[in-house]
Amino acid sequence: MEQRLFIAACIMFVFKLLSKYLFKKNKLSKPVLFALWHSCFLILFLGCLYSIFSFVLGNGDNVLLEDGVSKKDLWVSLLILLISVCGFFYAKAKSFARESIQHFDIDWADTISFAGFVASFTMFFFIQAFKIPSASMYNTLQIGDHLFVNKTTYGFRIPLTHFHFGQLREVQPDDVIIFSFPAEKKDQINCGGYQYGRDYVKRVVAVPGDIVEIKDGDLYINHKKAPLRGYEVFRIAERLEPVATQEETEAAQKGLTYIPPVIYQTLWEGRQLEHELGLSLRDNFGPVTVPAGQYFVMGDNRDDSCDSRFWGAVPFENIKGTALFIHWPLSRIQMIH
Repeated sequence: MEQRLFIAACIMFVFKLLSKYLFKKNKLSKPVLFALWHSCFLILFLGCLYSIFSFVLGNGDNVLLEDGVSKKDLWVSLLILLISVCGFFYAKAKSFARESIQHFDIDWADTISFAGFVASFTMFFFIQAFKIPSASMYNTLQIGDHLFVNKTTYGFRIPLTHFHFGQLREVQPDDVIIFSFPAEKKDQINCGGYQYGRDYVKRVVAVPGDIVEIKDGDLYINHKKAPLRGYEVFRIAERLEPVATQEETEAAQKGLTYIPPVIYQTLWEGRQLEHELGLSLRDNFGPVTVPAGQYFVMGDNRDDSCDSRFWGAVPFENIKGTALFIHWPLSRIQMIH
């Protein structure tokens, strides 16, 4: 989001400079060229304005189409196109008012580019808004909650990279973090779909070196039972054919497929365990050891959460910050903990 906003602000800034040059050289004297220039300005102006509003309101509520374009963005794009077409005919008809239109457009281009740079800078380094689209963190976070994220907690991140500096403190268990999904390939499938490039919000339950295990829906960290968080546990199990060893027999009694511990850890770290065991990982998982520099995260609503059980731990460089507070709706305003 912040990258797109920064790029849009740069385009608007370049457009402003180019417009000044073209008007100075009288290159847009023809009504058709002037109208085209004005309609291009409207497309950039409204696109940047929409991005800035998305920054304030959050951008996690879009419903995706099969081609990856959201329905919301599609309707906004059609509206922008319609307004731009109207702007084209208006500018062509009002060519005698060309000077006032060009000054109006350049002034607004300057304002929007400045606002875009400020907003993207703020989003890169300090604070960002999100909207909760699912129930995976219920009841800490509910569907439709708008929240602000503190991006300075674990240090500043260099734009367009995963490099952090100036870390204020370490990631700790119980932190509610926002992170980019740890997918290395765009066609990687997890939890039934493509997650590459998406932002997630989860709670840290284990840090590097911790041993994580789930037995019949109960979470254990370093062999100690962890508390539940706002969810009700229900069980699913599919009976398997009896097998020879004791470990395999115990797994079969719980409806699981037995995988030797070393291979299990390797599959989990390689983000392939879900493809072997599927939904059974929800109630019976591990044990695994969290690798160095990575963190095990889960949703507070553990029965309805796509998390580290299925696709592995979150590398530190993917973490964007900590959830700070809910600012909308008004009845839900509160700090997040």
